[in-house]
Amino acid sequence: MKKIIECVPNFSEGRDMNIINQIAGESETVEGVKLLDVDPGSTTNRTVVTFVGEPEQVCEAAFRCIKKAQELIDMRKHKGDHPRFGATDVCPLVPVANISMEETAAYARQLAERVGKELNIPVYCYENAAFTDVRRNLANCRQGEYEALKERICTEAWKPDFGPDTFSESVAKSGATAVGARDFLVAVNYNLNTTSTRRANAIAFDVREKGRPKREGGSVVGKIIKDEQGEPVMIPGTLKATKAIGWFIKEYGIAQVSMNMTNLSVTPLHVAFDEVCRCAALRGVRVTGAEIVGLIPKKVLIDAGIYYLKKQQRSCGIAESEIIKIAVKSMGLDDLKPFNPKEKVIEYLLEADNKEEKLVDMTCTAFAEETASESPAPGGGSISAYMGALGASLGTMVANLSSHKAGWDEQWETFSNWAEKGQRIKNDLLFLVDEDTRSFNKIMDAFGMPKSNDEEKAARSAAIQTATKYAIEVPFHTMQKAFEVFDICKAMVEIGNPNSVTDAAVGALCARSAVLGAHLNVRINAGSLKDKAFVDDILAKAEKIANDAQIAEKEILDLANTKL
Repeated sequence: MKKIIECVPNFSEGRDMNIINQIAGESETVEGVKLLDVDPGSTTNRTVVTFVGEPEQVCEAAFRCIKKAQELIDMRKHKGDHPRFGATDVCPLVPVANISMEETAAYARQLAERVGKELNIPVYCYENAAFTDVRRNLANCRQGEYEALKERICTEAWKPDFGPDTFSESVAKSGATAVGARDFLVAVNYNLNTTSTRRANAIAFDVREKGRPKREGGSVVGKIIKDEQGEPVMIPGTLKATKAIGWFIKEYGIAQVSMNMTNLSVTPLHVAFDEVCRCAALRGVRVTGAEIVGLIPKKVLIDAGIYYLKKQQRSCGIAESEIIKIAVKSMGLDDLKPFNPKEKVIEYLLEADNKEEKLVDMTCTAFAEETASESPAPGGGSISAYMGALGASLGTMVANLSSHKAGWDEQWETFSNWAEKGQRIKNDLLFLVDEDTRSFNKIMDAFGMPKSNDEEKAARSAAIQTATKYAIEVPFHTMQKAFEVFDICKAMVEIGNPNSVTDAAVGALCARSAVLGAHLNVRINAGSLKDKAFVDDILAKAEKIANDAQIAEKEILDLANTKL
């Protein structure tokens, strides 16, 4: 699965759209990167740009944007209301999907080092990419802003992490840049069945991390209690990593609690929603739904959907689209206007830009007709992977039916776990349907390389061997993944809904066919690979899986026959 990160660089230009468009446009010169938003501010004289993609491509896009900003922005002439110390003031990377914060921080440091070395811009690493605790806080890195930079970068305490530590003409023009890694920020508004801003604010103060000022006598109108430094003593709210206020939205004619969520791993969206509902109810107010502002990672909705399914004691091993539907309905994300995940979820937006035609997106009829055509792909490898996916689907179906069976409520979680495992295996095998065809196409591409001289012949031969090795590995992975189907099918024959025992048995038949079919592809492709040590090893492993698959199939069928 692809790793996806978001980049949200802030540039010190918010008035000249020619400059802004040139800088933001650099992100679109990198294939695989999608520009999501360009948000200029005239008063702040600052523009926030948002783009997403795979880490390497996003870092390349960020570098190009920073380079263009260095060319076009002169910090010696910059004035604006927002704190800043460089043409590219900050450049945070944000993990979105299939990547950890630690990995994202490593990419941020690599980007920071490249900017410092190649562009000669002083760079400070902040938040999760910081090398010291004091530099985690952006305000510390940017203290005194651009005007203090000349003196600060020369000091031992504030020498940049990368780039020059002297205030040259180039640095005077570009200023410094802070590159970091941080969590995804979600902006969400909770819709209330009231027009009272005061009540919305009260709920916001109940939940936001900062809370509300403590007052004498515990009264809402009592005098605010202050500490020795003269600062108000605060009563913390119930939700960590959140900021919130109440307001009235004339467009909708309702009050809302408007919240920024700064760390979803600390406070997930569904937890915040339930807590706002609880606090609202205590004040006689009802939350009718929520409005997500901007884009969100898919995981936010998946986690929410699974949370609410578990509260209902329902199986979580259902299709991704159904899980997201549960999340949308549970939190009322379509309360004020339609909520289309294809337009709000970052991963879906990226998929929409991928013009690749996938076999798994075809209708059953179209897939069968394409297979029956004179085209050599899809072939036996893709069909094997698809049979494995069908086997996993059948086992998962039995698990879901069993989870929902009347009188079996106490076992719902057991069957849900099996169904979730089945969904993961099914998704992996569906990926392998197209990957097997891609591996075949790579071989064809390698054979199509030029061979007019010795150098070209050597490059062509190496490419053929690399592609051939991959064409062995893909069906071998299909064998491994399809073999995992037997565990689900056996469990469902043993403990699943007795009315569906034959469905689980057919799933085992599909799994066996998938394993043996993929085994044939491993063997035929292995004959063309020169790396005999690799070939001998993988053939031995494949032979064992094939033999074990036939044993597993017979065991499941024998067990199923005893229950008929």
